[in-house]
Amino acid sequence: MTDARAAVRRAAVRLAPISLAEVLEVAELQSRVDRKYLVSPAQFDDFVRSCGDSLRVLEIDGLRDFRYESVYFDTPELAAYHQSATGRRNKFKVRTRTYVDSEACMLEVKTAGGRGETVKTRMPYPLDRREVLDDDAGAFVSDRVHPDVAAGNLMPVLRTRYARMTLVDPTEGTRVTCDARLVCTEPGGRTARMDTHVLIETKSLGGATAADRVLWSMGERPVPISKYCVGLAMVRPQLPANRWNRTLRRYFDWEPARTPLVAA
Repeated sequence: MTDARAAVRRAAVRLAPISLAEVLEVAELQSRVDRKYLVSPAQFDDFVRSCGDSLRVLEIDGLRDFRYESVYFDTPELAAYHQSATGRRNKFKVRTRTYVDSEACMLEVKTAGGRGETVKTRMPYPLDRREVLDDDAGAFVSDRVHPDVAAGNLMPVLRTRYARMTLVDPTEGTRVTCDARLVCTEPGGRTARMDTHVLIETKSLGGATAADRVLWSMGERPVPISKYCVGLAMVRPQLPANRWNRTLRRYFDWEPARTPLVAA
């Protein structure tokens, strides 16, 4: 077990539990503003202690940290990657997400709302087809992404695996996800991993959360990071990654290729 995963598990046993039904009632947040932080295991321990009793930990069938797998789809030209890299308003992500412990699978589409918030829509999806998009998936995606993106052109380009603990502030109606042991794999290609830090994501309807304020008091600030984009940049170092360059160099021991590709 890595130190980051151990830190997540230490936190999981300290906090009072909350059920999935309660989470969906007080903090479903399918449209939300996310802030992301990368912290060391020791900083993560301090963060959880500083939050005190305000947070509860999601517990399902006795488990408090869960294994996730996501398969990301993109066009041959990597439209989703380049739109995120250049900060375009019509950016999108398409993925299947598998909850490994329960063997449940969802198809998810993430887009940017009118005020810059993340809007996520999802539908149940067959586990054995998580690496392909069938006709129903194509129709679901086409209804939600920019018309210039043809769902039929999307193909799997990256798989991520990690362990997640979800914390909830029932009073604020906010969530905090805590991810460790991130492994990113290109189909038939390279693998990259991040074992040394915990990725914290605060999720709210807009304003700063109590968790954000705790992190700020510790000297932490949000960092630009997307599991898909950072993962793809790590396994394809020739891609333009200026948006995440500092994050990649600081936390992932990454160096770009000498001649990066230019976005189409």
